[in-house]
Amino acid sequence: MKLWPFRRSVSTETVNPALPPLAEAAPADMSRLLRVESDEVQALEQARSRLRMLGLAVAVGFGLLALRSIEMAVAHPSDPLAGVNADIASVGRGEIFDRTGQVLATTLETHSLYADPTQVWDAAETAEALSGVLPGLDMERVIRDLSSRRRFVWIQRNLTPRQRQAVFALGLPGVGFRSEPRRVYPRGRLASHVVGYTDRDMAGLAGAERAFNSALSSGDGRPVALSIDMAVQFHLDEVLRASMIEFDALAASGIVMNVRTGEIVGMVSLPDFDPNRPMESEPGERLNRSAQSVYEMGSTFKAFTVALALETETATLESGYDASNPLQLGGHTINDYHAEDRWLTLSEVFTHSSNIGSSLIALEAGSDAQRGFLGDLRLLERAPIELIESADPLLPRQWAQTETATISYGHGIAVSPIATIAAFAAIANDGVYVPPTLQPVAANETLVGERVMSSDSARDVLALMRENVTDGTGGSAEAQGYRVAGKTGTAEKPHRGGYDSSRLISSFSAVFPYDDPQYAVLVLLDEPQGNESTYGYATGGWTAAPATGEIISRIAPILGVERSNEDHDSRAALVRAALMPEDIP
Repeated sequence: MKLWPFRRSVSTETVNPALPPLAEAAPADMSRLLRVESDEVQALEQARSRLRMLGLAVAVGFGLLALRSIEMAVAHPSDPLAGVNADIASVGRGEIFDRTGQVLATTLETHSLYADPTQVWDAAETAEALSGVLPGLDMERVIRDLSSRRRFVWIQRNLTPRQRQAVFALGLPGVGFRSEPRRVYPRGRLASHVVGYTDRDMAGLAGAERAFNSALSSGDGRPVALSIDMAVQFHLDEVLRASMIEFDALAASGIVMNVRTGEIVGMVSLPDFDPNRPMESEPGERLNRSAQSVYEMGSTFKAFTVALALETETATLESGYDASNPLQLGGHTINDYHAEDRWLTLSEVFTHSSNIGSSLIALEAGSDAQRGFLGDLRLLERAPIELIESADPLLPRQWAQTETATISYGHGIAVSPIATIAAFAAIANDGVYVPPTLQPVAANETLVGERVMSSDSARDVLALMRENVTDGTGGSAEAQGYRVAGKTGTAEKPHRGGYDSSRLISSFSAVFPYDDPQYAVLVLLDEPQGNESTYGYATGGWTAAPATGEIISRIAPILGVERSNEDHDSRAALVRAALMPEDIP
């Protein structure tokens, strides 16, 4: 370097006389040369230090990444979303059982197919290969997603084990599987509206899944038990399906309720759906007609009208009403379907289902009393049950004399079947209203109901309901040995400018056994069609009543309801005859 002559010149060794003079060998500006050389050395050393530090940092970073990659590969070799999956797996949604312990809803681990589009070689070829093993795959969507610049796209979620194996065998680059929980409903369509369903994120969307979503998703996996009895549910469902087919009805609804506890032990809405594939069904199939739909219930309301008159003491069972002519009221004419054309007692108004007589009873009690009484029966509000989809009633805009008259026989007001059966249960429960519930009630649990009518009024109405089965329009609802009490209902559907007499809502509301009321049953058929067996009639007495009788005959033994004493005697006689036949001469 240039400094070596300078360094020799300041050495302590002997100076060689042959060398040129110092002034000639050295640069002219010595101070400038020293400063420049010192700055270059310092800068070079700093650069080297920085490079060493940067290299060390890079090495440490790559080392940490390598360790993390090894950890992820060992923990989840095929799952790049292991951290997300761990959060999902740690939160288990509770199972749903019926009152007997049968599983209605549970959670299973499934595999979902995803892709990293940046790792896919050919989007079209990959989509075509996948469509060969995944029927119904949306090819256009998959090609569009695989052609994107995203690092993650879903292809299909919740694969079956067979589908997963088929995709795995394809060996496609850029695709992988992620473990996900899936809600499964082992009983399928049976009780689908009661149990409900969830979305892909395991949040309840309908039925018990939605009503008890907080408890089910609490994370502790604690199950939820329902008051539904699947054996009762099966027979209720089977009879309603047969009735729908027999009478070519658009839809049907059926409910069985414990009148003392409010427990719903059976609830069916038809048509129904498969909760394992809810989005493959039509909206009308997912509609819970037992709670979510409201109907003008027709003559079933006459039970409440009679109870109103007895409770307000505006009439007795022997009070008379002139039903010999149609009733003119506010420009409307009220007729009887099967006119008796004579004076009727209050009891006869009920058993002959007279619209004229029912209107006169309600008008005598007054609009305010009617509105207040129906309010006590919770018929002017959504049914107080856990189902979020429980519907509000449709009430008249004004409640004048005309509305009072028509509401007395179930027109001009639309309520849900669950609200209707709960009101009938109050009559059967000695006048005490107990809210309907989907939760089982323990044997030693104390229930607080609300008295909505006196015991005497409730018993009198119940006696008329029994008479309606033995001597009135509800004879087809009798179930041998279980002494059914009930009331038919037939309402014409509202139509522009009035009602359509060809489109009916036919129903029957029942209580059994009459002498020891335990359960209430409601059957409703939407637009049933008369046939040869009904002589063309499609009213409640011809369509809903026989279905109710068959349901009671089937479910009473399951519910532990004993047959009446008179039937016990006849059965005992049959047993004696079988075991001790008369001597042959």
